[in-house]
Parts: sequence; structure tokens; C-alpha cells
Amino acid sequence: MEPTLRLRGIISNLRGEGGFAFLAKARELKENGKPVVNLSIGQPDVPTPDPVIEEAVKALSEDKFTGYTETPGIPEIRKAIAEYLNERYGADVSWEEVVVTPGTKGAIFLALSAYLDYGDEIIVPEPSYPAYPEGTKILGGKPVYVPLEWRGPSKGFGLDLEKIEETITSRTKFIVVNNPQNPTGALFSPKELEELTEIARRHGVMILADEIYDNFVYDDAEFESLISMPGWREWLVYTNGFSKTFSMTGWRLGYVVVRREVARLLSKIAVSVWGCPVSFGQKAAVRALRDPDVWKWVEKLSKRYGEMRQVLYEELSKTPGVEAYLSRGAYYLFPRIKQVEEETGLSTEEIVNYIVNNYYLIILPGGVFPDKAGKDFIRFSFATNRKAVSEGGKRFRQAITSLLENKTRK
Repeated sequence: MEPTLRLRGIISNLRGEGGFAFLAKARELKENGKPVVNLSIGQPDVPTPDPVIEEAVKALSEDKFTGYTETPGIPEIRKAIAEYLNERYGADVSWEEVVVTPGTKGAIFLALSAYLDYGDEIIVPEPSYPAYPEGTKILGGKPVYVPLEWRGPSKGFGLDLEKIEETITSRTKFIVVNNPQNPTGALFSPKELEELTEIARRHGVMILADEIYDNFVYDDAEFESLISMPGWREWLVYTNGFSKTFSMTGWRLGYVVVRREVARLLSKIAVSVWGCPVSFGQKAAVRALRDPDVWKWVEKLSKRYGEMRQVLYEELSKTPGVEAYLSRGAYYLFPRIKQVEEETGLSTEEIVNYIVNNYYLIILPGGVFPDKAGKDFIRFSFATNRKAVSEGGKRFRQAITSLLENKTRK
């Protein structure tokens, strides 16, 4: 075998992100003139706010701010992040405890690479965003999955705290908490989170928090950030970013917060991997965090998505065989279609492919989210406009109704 083909064995076993295959399918259908409605992609449907773009342009054109910066980020952005967390959540974060990264994925991978030795384990509540288990596998660790509790369409999803505690071993380094959660849209209660932190403390393991959707919480639901809890430096590695809140997905800016002495060590890893975050993007991110007009824009966006959530939920609720849960966070609905599977004899993937190919509605089968607990569910993103959400919901109902009627006729 040629040397260039002798890859590490783990590489062929990585799942990647299955959702990107559906994005490719959407492009193909559009190129063929099909009337595609895309409710799959997890990003805001609007561009970055103008003041943020203007700040980046100024940094480039006027300030010529195009060189390397400090590896953990310029002090200005690290201070702005600390101020945001302290004002928003009553935390006591020092700016020296913030490390800026290329995207929140970068923050997650940096945290994993700092703590995981070969064979170490992380506990991943599933269905899950792929970055946690895949990053762990790349580093030679082992993701151990604990299914979220499906509590029915009225209550949705919750943490199975008893099972999480039972799963902890001597090799466990992290329990992952993505809150609000992708793909389910679950919002974990303060009581659940407090009990989880007690479990982590009792067993001497850390919590890896990802709160990237913290500005998308609906129905006046109570959201408690893990960074607000006392003694967080003893057990918490916190990640967040700019992609969702400020519609800055392409800017690739995230951050990790961890106790000061660890933050310094994380910079030693980061300098060997990416050197520093993008320079002018950091200037723009400071503007995003500190400009009151930008925060008014965020509030309006969150309110609009709350309305889109309701529109889509009403459409899904009319669909036979579908259990729709009204999510309380992020911008996803994750209805259960087990009854449709049982009546048609089709898998979730087969149902989604039928809908994509015949109704040109792009949605994601729950099985693309590790590991297996999402197999009876479908993920919809409502981070788009009313027309798309309404039309997508109607097409879904028509498709499911057609499948069930054809099964009856047979």
C-alpha cells in the first residue's frame, strides 16, 4: 500500500456530519429547477448585522488590522466576552480565562485535546451534535452515549440523570451538556442542571458545556447558564460562540472559558494548530457584543424565530402519525414519527428520502445525529421565513398523508 493511503484506522470510522449530504442534495435539486424548501440547515437565514460588518471593514481598510494577533485573542475581545458573561449570567469570569477560537467547534476540540488521554471517555447525551463524539474519537478517546429521556409530546426531552451517573467510570473525563440542545430543541431545567453538577462533583468529572443557542429561548422559559453556578472553575469547561446569536456562521469565531492556569496551557495547544483567530473578525465580534443596536437586532431575530416555531409546530401537529413537541430553545423541532414507520414499514431515512425526492422539502433524519436515539425522529430548522416554514410544514403533512394512504390501499 502506498504510504499516502496508510491513514490512522480511526479516520475511516468517523461519521462526519450527515446533514451536509442533504445540503448537497438541496443544491442539486435547485440546479434542476425544483422548488426546494430547505428546513435542514442550522444557521440564521439573515446576514450578519450591518454594524458588525462595518467594524470588520473598518479594521481592514482603515486600521489595516490584518496581521497575527495573540493566540488566545486580543485583550479587547476577551474582555468583551468576560463582560458579557458576567453581566448576562452573574458570573465572575476574568478576561484571562477566555480563549478565542476558530468557531465553537474549535473551542470544543481544544478542550477535548487538552484533557483526553488515549482510552478516556466522555458521556454524550444523545441524539447529539457530532462535534463532541467525533472529536473524541479523533483524539483516541471513547464517546459513551446516554439517550435523552423522551417524555412525550407535551414534555419533550430531558436528561436521564440516573443513567448518566451509572455510566461514569474511572476513565470518564467529561459529561457533555449542550443547552439549549441540538437537535431536539430541549431546554434543560435549572433543577436538572444543578443535579447534574452534583453528580459531576461527586465523581470528580468535568462538564463540557456548549451554550451556543443561549439567546434562543422561548415562552419565557427559565434558562440557567452553567457559568453562573458557584465554584464553576472546579468542574466546568465552557464553550460558546458568535455563529448563531449574531448570524456569524462564516466568521468562525468561538471561545472557551476555563480557569486561568488552564487557559494559559490551552494557548500552547492553539498556537501549534491555528496560531490565532482571524484578526479583523475579532474586532467585529467586539462590536457585536458591545453595540446596543446589535442586541436589539438579536432580540427581534429571536422573537421572529419564536413565531416561526409556532407556525411550524401547528403544521406538524396536524400531521397523522406524528408526535410534535414544541421545543423551548435553539431553532429546531424534532417530531417523533415512530407510528408512521410502523404503519408504512419504512425507516426514518427512507421516509426523509421520499419527502426530499418527491416534495423537495429538505429535512434531516434523526439518525444523522449520533448515536441511535434519534432514529425515530426528524429534525426541522425554523431559522427562516414564514413562507418557507408554512410551505415546508404543509409539504411534510402531504407527504406523510400520502405514505399512510398508499399503505392503507395496499
